[in-house]
Amino acid sequence: MGLSDDDVKKQLRQMIAFIEQEANEKAEEIDAKAEEEFNIEKGRLVQQHRSKIMDYYERKEKQVELQRKIQNSAMFNQARLRILKV
Repeated sequence: MGLSDDDVKKQLRQMIAFIEQEANEKAEEIDAKAEEEFNIEKGRLVQQHRSKIMDYYERKEKQVELQRKIQNSAMFNQARLRILKV
């Protein structure tokens, strides 16, 4: 005894639904993995650039401090020279 046409169609619909469900689940897994990898890479890049920016401003701060010391030294030397001229 074979399957009727309706039974075959029903079985095919079930198989198609199963395949589509599997494909949807796989697509969701791929999307989730891609999102996770994106967030990891984004975090790495943000941290890398944050570090570069902090280094840049630390160097700028040191330059400003050095300029301040140079100006203070020059003013101190000028005052000393004025005292010596008197």
